[in-house]
Amino acid sequence: METAFYVVPVLILALFILSSSVKILREYERAVIFRLGRLVPNKGQRPGVILLIPFVDKMVKVSLRTVAHDVAPQDVITRDNVSIKVNAVIFFRVIDPRQAVVQVEDYLYATSQISQTTLRSVLGQVELDDLLAAREQVNQRLQRIIDQHTDPWGVKVTAVEVKHVDLPQDMQRAMSKQAEAERERRAKVINAEGEFQAAEKLAQAALVLAQTPIAVQLRFLQTMREVASERNTTTFFPLPIDLFAPFLKAIEGAGASKP
Repeated sequence: METAFYVVPVLILALFILSSSVKILREYERAVIFRLGRLVPNKGQRPGVILLIPFVDKMVKVSLRTVAHDVAPQDVITRDNVSIKVNAVIFFRVIDPRQAVVQVEDYLYATSQISQTTLRSVLGQVELDDLLAAREQVNQRLQRIIDQHTDPWGVKVTAVEVKHVDLPQDMQRAMSKQAEAERERRAKVINAEGEFQAAEKLAQAALVLAQTPIAVQLRFLQTMREVASERNTTTFFPLPIDLFAPFLKAIEGAGASKP
């Protein structure tokens, strides 16, 4: 009875020591091990079973998966003095687990803070039109600057995307009027270009008809056929004025001989 009384605590202690000394890492995890407060180099960097010295070693797990972090909306004044609110999303991952644990207290929080400050700083140097029209260049600039700050922490920023730009109401109305005026201008230009091209074609057609009189007669006959095909009860048949020239001359001659 007394033996069983001592065996149970020993078993519990052994299980506790075993559980604290044997750790399992997943494929996307890496371990940073400290032994008596000092970093153990080149140990625990591979997934699988990790053996630790109880009460001596301390392990910190670090995930190598890409993290998608939403940057909180930031109030920004652009270079052309327009007040806007912008939010973004940043994609990053840890490439050096030891640097991510040793060089910074919380790499997730630190990356989030540097993203917010960089977002305000960079967008304050660009104009609103560049932000709306050349967003890809702005994203690349943000990614490059943030990655330079996080590189000493062993964190790689793979992409930064500006998600939404919240404009003031008066600015939205002004941009809407500008877009409408631009569409009207394009419509007028296209209409004028169409009329100009049509006038050029008509001038070329008139030149061809003037050089070939028979073409005028053929066009005249084609027009008459089109008019007759409409089942009209009355058909206007125009006659060339040249047919009446002899009669007009005879009438003029008779009128001149009477006095």
